[in-house]
This record gives sequence, structure tokens and C-alpha cells, in this order.
Amino acid sequence: MRKLALSDEILMKIDKPVRYIGHELNSVVKNPEDVDIRFAMCFPDVYEIGMSHLGIQILYDMFNRREDVYCERVYSPWPDLHQIMKEQHIPLFGLESQEPLTHFDFIGITIQYEMCYTNILQILDLAQIPLLAKERERDMPFVIGGGPCTYNPEPLADFFDLFYIGEGETSYDALLDLYKEWKKGDASREAFLHQAAKIPGIYVPSLYEVSYKEDGTLASMEPVYDDIPKKIEKQVVTELTASVYPDKPVVPFLKVTQDRVVLEVQRGCIRGCRFCQAGMIYRPLREKDVERLKRQADIMLKNTGYEEISLSSLSTSDYRELEDLINYLIEHHGKEHVNISLPSLRVDAFSLDVMGKVQDIKKSSLTFAPEAGSQRLRDVINKGLNEEIILHGCGLAFEGGWNKVKLYFMLGLPTEQVDDMKAIAELANRIAVRYYEIPKDQRNGKCQITVSTSFFVPKPFTPFQWSPMCTKEEFLNRAKIVNDTVKDQLNRKSIKYNWHQADVTVLEGIFARGDRRLSKAILKAYEEGCIFDAWGEYFDNEKWMQIFEDCGIDPDFYTIRPRETDELFPWDFIDAGVTKEFLIREWETARSEVVTPNCRERCSGCGARKYKRGVCYEN
Repeated sequence: MRKLALSDEILMKIDKPVRYIGHELNSVVKNPEDVDIRFAMCFPDVYEIGMSHLGIQILYDMFNRREDVYCERVYSPWPDLHQIMKEQHIPLFGLESQEPLTHFDFIGITIQYEMCYTNILQILDLAQIPLLAKERERDMPFVIGGGPCTYNPEPLADFFDLFYIGEGETSYDALLDLYKEWKKGDASREAFLHQAAKIPGIYVPSLYEVSYKEDGTLASMEPVYDDIPKKIEKQVVTELTASVYPDKPVVPFLKVTQDRVVLEVQRGCIRGCRFCQAGMIYRPLREKDVERLKRQADIMLKNTGYEEISLSSLSTSDYRELEDLINYLIEHHGKEHVNISLPSLRVDAFSLDVMGKVQDIKKSSLTFAPEAGSQRLRDVINKGLNEEIILHGCGLAFEGGWNKVKLYFMLGLPTEQVDDMKAIAELANRIAVRYYEIPKDQRNGKCQITVSTSFFVPKPFTPFQWSPMCTKEEFLNRAKIVNDTVKDQLNRKSIKYNWHQADVTVLEGIFARGDRRLSKAILKAYEEGCIFDAWGEYFDNEKWMQIFEDCGIDPDFYTIRPRETDELFPWDFIDAGVTKEFLIREWETARSEVVTPNCRERCSGCGARKYKRGVCYEN
């Protein structure tokens, strides 16, 4: 019988010990001695968050289909266990085998969110692996990063041996095959990295030299070898329908954030919102065949026992076979009381017929994201919505029986004025008015509108990457304006307003647009106890600001400083599919308050068509 890495005594002391014991339904068990490569797939956050990540589920399934690879899962130990492991020198382990990570060949870390950066060091530290890549010896695991934050990996460059840029289904087999050959010989660790850097999508930061100008901006970034690329091209799955997808996703022992079957209906987005990094880096849109989705849904529901299925994408209502898919799910699984979750809906594409059918299964709140309160600002960000469409869509929802609506907005967007801030509260009020226009006997109780505002961070590979950020004080002042305006509305009792932490947003912005010089601050922060910075109870902004000062780093350089379009950015060595010329054009169009049509209406020449053999979308 498998021996647990943690004793019964330790498991009894910590919160939710089932996070650490493995053996969940559908988890993969292999004999480590029967494989050539052991891969630890890590998510640098608590189990409940990491188990909800679709990308890890896909790669876990893909790797374990290879007979020569054993992929296991690792999540950040919660602070209670972290302290015990440090005190008792217990090495971090894979869930499936319960063996230390030093027994593995690769440690793959999914970097989903900038505020998890210190947790990356937590994983390496608890695994008893040197934090700095340059200090690792030949027989130690290679540390590789993937996920959206690798579209600017530079703040983490000192800690990773490699980064994988793009979608993992394409180049990993080549990397693993290369490793098998290298492992048979006696070539150095550096020799393997040199060869790995020739594989499409693989970036080895130690093989690139960076220099800076006197003003602190980037002067150059050049490879140290002539036979590795100056520019790393992101990897894209061109045929999504045929790509690997788990039939038996791992089912956790406890409730997690996404506690349901997740069915990816498409990848990419046609909309071109200028603030949205995902909408740019995951271009072009690729839809899955609806018949394949129906089969996947049947198999996954059968193999997991879940009673809810989520149709996942950046904009689910843009999936052209959505109604067919929903009708099928209701017809075949409605009698099993399977709930259908529809995230990422757009008000303008929402069908009353679809809503009514989904509602018959289970009622829940609807979530819409107008992003800006005023039409002027929605045009600036290219949201492609007007107020008439928003009110009409919400009206359809209310007539369909919903009375709870969640609305997401951003504060601090480029060109934002006071009237734009007030317009958030005023729009929420008009939506409430639309609800109360319905005859009283047709309403489903009191209207409940929850308005949430996040604070804007200009992300790499978006048209807004040249925009300055607000300061913490400016963010909070804007939230106060919205809050005060909500209180002035006629339907204020129907409106609840929440806003994000401003200081967390500022730190996120520093990392999002940072360079290699930030590595020393991240290292020092971890050494001084910073972990789980994404969790409010553990985030210490004063400590971070002091660390930046101690390291000689000016946070304002990365956040509020204006940028010119000819500045070389730390991420410019990546070919993300969208061209810089397109992004500059959209940056200029935004300031002219002009809307760019979505990709199904007109091709805007972003550059992503090269992945679609010349044609991005068919009308």
C-alpha cells in the first residue's frame, strides 16, 4: 500500500488534509520505475484553485497517455502545512506517488496570475531545489513555466530553466523526446538547454543577454548562440477538434472553485477588446465540432458523476453551435438534473430561448461584463456594446425569470473621466428600472444587481500596453466616486457595489510589465515570508514597498510611466501572433474613440491569420 508523505499526526493538525493525499477519482497511478520521464505539474496556489485549472487537466491527461511519462500533480501547501514542512524538513511531493519532487525530471509550473510569483519560490524551496536556475546541478529537475504570464516571463527569468510560450499540446512531445536522449548520455545541463532552445515555443532565459539604457528602459535582448531564435513564436493548436482532451478528469475529494465538468467549446476570441490580454494572445478563434463536444460531454459526465457542466471559452455566446449543444445537453442530461453553466456571455448574443431552457434546469444569477459605464469609454476599449443592447439583453434575462445580475466593470481605463465613473452606477440603476418595468406578477422577487469593479492593468500584447496605470490613491478615489453615485440612485437598495484591492492591482501591474531586475525583489520577498499574495489575509503591501526600496527598484517606473511606441519592451522577443503594428494601430484608434469591427465582420489584419492558412474566420 502506498505510504503517505505526511504522517497521520501532521494530517490531523492541518486544515483540509485531503488536499495532500492524492488517490482522487480518475487520478493516474503508474509505477515510477516503468517510465523514463517523471513530470510534476504544479499550480502555485492552494489545491482548490489549482484543481479548477483546465490547462493542467489537459496536460496531465496528455502526458500520461505516453507510456514513457508519469505526470503527477503538485499544489502550494497552505501556510499551516508550509510551516510544518519547513520546521521538519519534509520535502514537497507529488500527489500520486507521494515521492519528493527531487525524484522528478521536470517541474512544470503553470503561471496563471502575477500574484502567485512568490508561491513559485515556495514550491521550489519546499521541494529542496535551488531557487536560482544557475545553481542547479545536472541531476536536478528542470523547472519549466507555462501559462499566460509567460507572455512576459522576464520577472521570473532567474528562477526558471525554460519557459513554454503558447499552447502546450504542440511542442511538449519534442521536448520530452529530446530529454530522453540527453538523459542517456553525459552531456551537461547547459547542453540540453541549448538544444531545447531550438524547439519552437521554448525560451531559455539563461541563453539571452539583456542590456539597459541610462533611463532604465531596455536597450537590447540578444541570444548568446547564433543557432537559437531571436524571437520565440507562440505555439498554437490549429485543429482544436482533434486535439487531446481528458475523458476522465480528476475529481477532487473536496469542493473546489470549478466543481463541475468543464467543456471547452472554443479557444480564442473574435471581439478584440483592447484591454484583454487573453483575447489577443489566444487568437485566432478556433471552434470545436459540436458532435465531438456532445460525445465529450456524455463521456465526462459519466466518468465523473458531476451534476453540472460548464461551457468554457473566452466568449461562450459567440460559439456558433451553442443552441444545438445546449438543446442536446438538456435533452440527454436534463432528466439527470444536470445544470448547465454558461460563463463569458455577451449581452448582445444572449438568446431568450436558450436562457429559458437553461433556467428549467436550475436558476442562478447571470453575469455580464459591460466593462465601462459610458458609451464613450466602451468605444475606447472596443467593447462593441451600446446601452440599448445592454438593457435589451438584461430585459430578456428578467423576462426569462432571472432577478439576479452581476455586472463587471473596470476603473482606471485609458481616457477615463469622472462622468465615465458615475455612468457605472447610473447604468446599474437603469438596469434595475428595466426589471421593475415588468408586471409585478411576472417578477421573480426583488431585483438584485451586484456591481463589481476591478482596477485596470495594461497587459503585454494588448493595444493598451503603452498606457500608464493609476496610482493606488487614484484607484481608490475612482471607486469612491462610483460608490457615492450608487448611493444617489433611485434603486440603490437593489444595487450592491464591490471593488478590488488597489494595492494588489499596483503590484500586479509591476510584475505584468516588469523585467529581469524584479527577480531580486521577488526572491527577497519570499525570504521575508511573502506567500499567497493573491489572498487578502496574507498580502502585505508595506512589506513589498519596503522590499522594492531596499532593492533599488522604483515601482512607478513599471506602472505610471508613459511609454512611447518605439520603446523596446521586455516581452518584445515573443511573437504572440498579433503584430506590433496592429497593436499600435489599435492604440491610436482607441484614443480616437473609434470601434474596430469584430473578426467575423471584418479582418483587421492583426497577424493571427498565419495560423489559419490564410483565412481566420468564415462568415
